[in-house]
Amino acid sequence: MSQRSLRVRYLLQRARRLSLGNVTEFARQVQRVSRAPLPVIVADMLWCSVRYEMGFRDYAVWDIRLLNARERATWMTHPKAIRLNNTLNGPDSAALLGDKPRFYRDFSDMIGRAWIDAADADDDAIARFLAAHPRVLVKPARGEGGRGIDTFDAADIADEPAWRRQLIEDGRTLVEELLPQHERMNELYAGSVNTLRIITYLRPDGSFHVIAAVLRIGNGGVVDNFAGGGMFTMLDDDGVARWGAVDKNSNVFAQHPVTGTTIAGFAVPRFAEALAMVEVAARRLPTVPYVGWDVAITPDGPALIEANHNSSVFQMKPSVSGVRTGLLSRYRDAIGSGVLDKRR
Repeated sequence: MSQRSLRVRYLLQRARRLSLGNVTEFARQVQRVSRAPLPVIVADMLWCSVRYEMGFRDYAVWDIRLLNARERATWMTHPKAIRLNNTLNGPDSAALLGDKPRFYRDFSDMIGRAWIDAADADDDAIARFLAAHPRVLVKPARGEGGRGIDTFDAADIADEPAWRRQLIEDGRTLVEELLPQHERMNELYAGSVNTLRIITYLRPDGSFHVIAAVLRIGNGGVVDNFAGGGMFTMLDDDGVARWGAVDKNSNVFAQHPVTGTTIAGFAVPRFAEALAMVEVAARRLPTVPYVGWDVAITPDGPALIEANHNSSVFQMKPSVSGVRTGLLSRYRDAIGSGVLDKRR
């Protein structure tokens, strides 16, 4: 399918799913940085969705209202990222990366934790796993965005067979030991494992490119996902946070609200090892060259959490960073302009 056809199909899907409530919610977020009337903001959001292939959340989170046309054209967007996945990644990408038990088996040397699938294990196996791991993390075997993830203390599970049956009924069959994180990452926030999202591209010529590196930080929950209440900031090429963090509601945090740790300047430990690990992992997936890797930093080194064939896009708000241009050029430098050229 041509790039133009993909873009038209996406716009038609967006039009069918258009929610006035969502548009208004994002427009009100925009009013935090712009004094423009709501109707003006909504009209501009709709214009940008067509002109720049931009999602409504993209428009709000990245302060697009404050930017001129030349600056707006520099931003990578989620619709473009969807197009990259549909164009670059093979039809087996969802099966290779979306099926977590399969992913864990394929990358068993990189995940750094014990796990069991309650759908395949019997009651005795579950009992042995809980005896070996007093506190566990439960999540869907297939899923994304941090939905359905919870923690359990084995001592609180009175009826293990009934607990296993409930997990299967809920579709949350993946049971893992809690992954310890590096003490520096605990200082940032200990309530969740704070992860890196490293977005990479493996060119057909074999060259490997890191497009963006993101530090995702929990904030009151057991997951650090943006969609699950967490926050993020961008990292430089050495793994140092360049600015404070933002959450999905455009709240800005110079310090973590729970720990008080200053976020700008925070240096991720063992960052170079994390980059080296994802390059090795990427070369195992020749049919899935465009990947967003989720990586934890443990006391023993980096560990893969999961890999996303349909990675979200991360860029920093201009009102936080003072930088009024996005990362589209970095995507083009890594991937080439053809796939990202909306006129094709």
